[in-house]
Amino acid sequence: VQLQASGGGLVQAGGSLRLSCAASGRTFSTSAMGWFRQAPGKEREFVATISWNGDRTYYADSVKGRFTISRDNAKNTVYLQMNSLKPEDTAVYYCAADIDRSGVVTSQSRYDYWGQGTQVTVSS
Repeated sequence: VQLQASGGGLVQAGGSLRLSCAASGRTFSTSAMGWFRQAPGKEREFVATISWNGDRTYYADSVKGRFTISRDNAKNTVYLQMNSLKPEDTAVYYCAADIDRSGVVTSQSRYDYWGQGTQVTVSS
């Protein structure tokens, strides 16, 4: 599985961005997917995860109610809609695939494949 993240950019606080992660490979539609982020000087952290068919999602408390993860298996793509962005959301955002599991997965160590990351910068 190869993952290509896109959609990052510079936005003012309170604004919105939608990240996309395009996947190649037949296992995408049966894989749990996740988004993680890493801010400067900090460790990478969990943001959101979605099950193989999209019926289950789970979010970090810091983004709950503001971010929405979704997927389109016909397009082999997972999305992260980010609303009401805050300066503390500034980070490089990574998508990841866990081909061994189909549910929601929050642990980074469970993920097998990672995208290259896309920068999100929120100005105050």
